[in-house]
Amino acid sequence: MSLSKKKVLVTGAGGFIGSHLAERLVEEGAQVRAMVHYNAIGNWGWLEKSPHREAMEILAGDVTDAMSVRQAVEGCDTVFHLAALIAIPYSYAAPASYVRTNIEGTMNVLNAARDCGVRRILHTSTSEVYGTAIEVPIKETHPLQGQSPYSASKIGADKIAESYFCSFETPVVTIRPFNTFGPRQSARAVIPTIASQCLAGFTEIKLGNLSPTRDLNYVASTVDGFIRAADADGDKVHGGTFNLGSGRETSIGDLARMIIEVTGAQAEVLSDEQRLRPAGSEVERLVADASLAREAFGWESEVDLESGLLETVEWLRKHQEGYRPDQYTV
Repeated sequence: MSLSKKKVLVTGAGGFIGSHLAERLVEEGAQVRAMVHYNAIGNWGWLEKSPHREAMEILAGDVTDAMSVRQAVEGCDTVFHLAALIAIPYSYAAPASYVRTNIEGTMNVLNAARDCGVRRILHTSTSEVYGTAIEVPIKETHPLQGQSPYSASKIGADKIAESYFCSFETPVVTIRPFNTFGPRQSARAVIPTIASQCLAGFTEIKLGNLSPTRDLNYVASTVDGFIRAADADGDKVHGGTFNLGSGRETSIGDLARMIIEVTGAQAEVLSDEQRLRPAGSEVERLVADASLAREAFGWESEVDLESGLLETVEWLRKHQEGYRPDQYTV
């Protein structure tokens, strides 16, 4: 890997995908600087108990603060920018915070990277920017639709990244993962929501809308996409946007039934009104065309849904104390 012995920054390194990425980079020989969100109790998120924490330089900061970001970026060869507010339901209640973190925070990272002469910035997008699919599978040229304040803020962040490439030739690559899942994911996501209720012995699994479909990808595959994109020829990736997805479409209802079977639960699936998105905000269908990522840096989703679910459920079984299945987590 070209990043071996190079100093790299991961923003959002205390989070779900960020912690897996930071650990993988350590294993690949990179010198990892991990930026975690500052908090009053000094918690480093999922890096608190990471077996690789001593091999990382962990900095607490906030991407909304330009000075904090500049200090984190200084001296780094590559920046993996994953820090973001991601919970869709909370974006209805606090949209301004999403603008500050996702749009302004991304601009702070781009400015710092530009000033510090960073070789490459990997900016993290989301499949939510596409909204309900107009045509499938979804290519990167699909229209962007801000169907929630969260998705609108990520569209803004993507466009800021695009503008810095076009205006300043900033070496930014936008990685657009479809629904990532796996160990450490919070109860705000659908798979831990289902599995935690099953493992707690609930006979009624409460979800929102059961008909939307998603393209679900195990976290190790998503991490591999980031690393391959960081390693790729700049002429092939700089200024580009790349979907990471399997091309497989699964409804939330079918997903719930799969998890019930994996956990051995005896339960029925119900739609809970308080968990429903506003009608115009619901993204009904997402399924990726990831051919650009395959052509540019040889990426494919290598872990199938069934195998990923087995790994995830086994991890959740051992960490049930970290979830509150009787509560709706916004």
